[in-house]
Amino acid sequence: MAQSTLIWAALALLLVSSALGSSDVPFIVAHKKASLTRLKSGAERVSVSIHIYNQGSSTAYDVSLTDDSWSQDVFDIVSGNTSNSWERLDGGGLLTHSFELEGKTKGLFYGAPAVITFRIPTKAALQEAYSTPILPLDVLADRPPEKKFEGVKIAGTIWLSNFCDLLYGPVCVPDRDPIEIQCWQRKQEEALNSKRLDFNG
Repeated sequence: MAQSTLIWAALALLLVSSALGSSDVPFIVAHKKASLTRLKSGAERVSVSIHIYNQGSSTAYDVSLTDDSWSQDVFDIVSGNTSNSWERLDGGGLLTHSFELEGKTKGLFYGAPAVITFRIPTKAALQEAYSTPILPLDVLADRPPEKKFEGVKIAGTIWLSNFCDLLYGPVCVPDRDPIEIQCWQRKQEEALNSKRLDFNG
């Protein structure tokens, strides 16, 4: 019963949204997205983009965007601004705004939706819409070190699986003479169809 109620509620919301989108008024929908990029220096940048759509058939005027949830104690603005304004957004049109921040404080950050205000000719009051929220950002999170292949540093043998062709050739290792590598097929009944790699030299 509860599931059926939720389905009917979702359908009703979809019908209302479709009706508003097709009526002769602006219908503003905004999508906010943020992504993290770790720099070689260890700093972390946050790239934010906000897309504002007018799914209605008439024009929205004096469109203003404000995204002030980025605390100055946690982030520094690297490029762009967290707010912007446009003279109009026609029906079916799209506006895009982006900016970049740098994280200063380690921790999980929950960003609030951006706020969009606009005017329509038939109403004196300022209209308001909200963007979608963003997923939590784990700023300056600890990351495990990248693992590097160090097989050439290990004396003895290395096992490689599922090699079927005969391979032979030199491999250059820093501070050492070239090493000859041979790889030959072993019998089918041996574990995992493995092959043995011998180091000579």
